[in-house]
Amino acid sequence: MKGTAMDGSIATRGGRVSYRDTGTGRPILLLHANLHDSHDFDPLIGPLAEQHRVIAIDWPGHGNSETPRADSGAPAEVTAPLLADTLEDIVDGLDLEPAVLIGNSVGGFAATRLALNRPDRVAGLVLVNTGGFAPLNPITRGVFRLMGNPAISRRVLPALVRGYMQPRNAHDRAISDRVSARARTAEGTAVATALWRSFTTPAADLNPRAAELRTPTLIVWGSRDIVAALPYGHLVRKRLPHAVFRTLPTGHVVFASEPEKFLDLVTPFVASTSVPAPGNESKL
Repeated sequence: MKGTAMDGSIATRGGRVSYRDTGTGRPILLLHANLHDSHDFDPLIGPLAEQHRVIAIDWPGHGNSETPRADSGAPAEVTAPLLADTLEDIVDGLDLEPAVLIGNSVGGFAATRLALNRPDRVAGLVLVNTGGFAPLNPITRGVFRLMGNPAISRRVLPALVRGYMQPRNAHDRAISDRVSARARTAEGTAVATALWRSFTTPAADLNPRAAELRTPTLIVWGSRDIVAALPYGHLVRKRLPHAVFRTLPTGHVVFASEPEKFLDLVTPFVASTSVPAPGNESKL
């Protein structure tokens, strides 16, 4: 691994956000799912940091990051659009050159919105069982509202975590245990339900803008996920026809379950994003 690892934090619209910064080179940002944290990506950080600067973020209200506050000082809701705003502040605050973003679930939503709003900041997208493309029909709205009910979420979510994780190794099991425990807390319930409710809003729906996306994109889907199931993955594939689509027989957090196979897909993709687009080659 080149360079040294360091912990840092940065002020954003979502409060002060914690991140781990490892290695040197072109940046790769790692963006986790609802109620998860940057340690989901631990199996990837060392291998990726051999040639890249790898920045693993804890979203607001997650991991070591602060819970955002309203002007009154009370805890503010953590929503999908707020995470996307936070990501914009991070890439600006760290003054990053165009980065490859690896986003899982709501992390994929935030990564995609950054690529749409700030394409100059994004060299490539790796979307892992991503959010942001579910059709907002009565069924999906009902599910999002159900999971956005604190009383229901606190009962259902701890068991649901193990179902969508489909744990198959020690790291998977540690993630499942950590997220399930957080889901049982009052703060965890508040964070999770606010995010679920936010998925019903137009600001969290990327479908109307999907055709605008021109960033090189790799979609990796865990085919055994029971929350973002494979038929939804194929819907995302249709929304982003320029993307490369690959599946692995895992749950929601593909890179935790099959880190080596995931890296086999991602490493050549990341390398390809450094190749100049036709017509933009150096004249030297």
